[in-house]
Amino acid sequence: QVHVVESGGGLVQAGGSLRFSCEASGNIYSINGMGWYRQSPGNERELVAVINSGGGINYGDSVKGRFTISRGDAKNTVYLQADSLKPEDTGIYYCNARGYLISYEVYDAWGQGTQVTVSS
Repeated sequence: QVHVVESGGGLVQAGGSLRFSCEASGNIYSINGMGWYRQSPGNERELVAVINSGGGINYGDSVKGRFTISRGDAKNTVYLQADSLKPEDTGIYYCNARGYLISYEVYDAWGQGTQVTVSS
């Protein structure tokens, strides 16, 4: 009932930049939080950056000062600007949206993921 679609990612050299976008759609009443997580082989999925409905932002420790999350005017779109990329940023980046449906049910929706590879 909620669709999350990401774009961005790709192959980049260390020190380069990438920009991601993510849009949530469906029977959405509210978006309480929206953001990005990533997973690399052999590791658990970890927080990259999230923004809540009030505009509060949390970043993962490993990306602070290098990545910036922002929200579109329509509030159902978020962007991630990733600068000064490092090989350890390599992984699959997933967008997540959570909140309430118009039926007042809780949702926690994930996108399909987009691959990021940072070469040294």
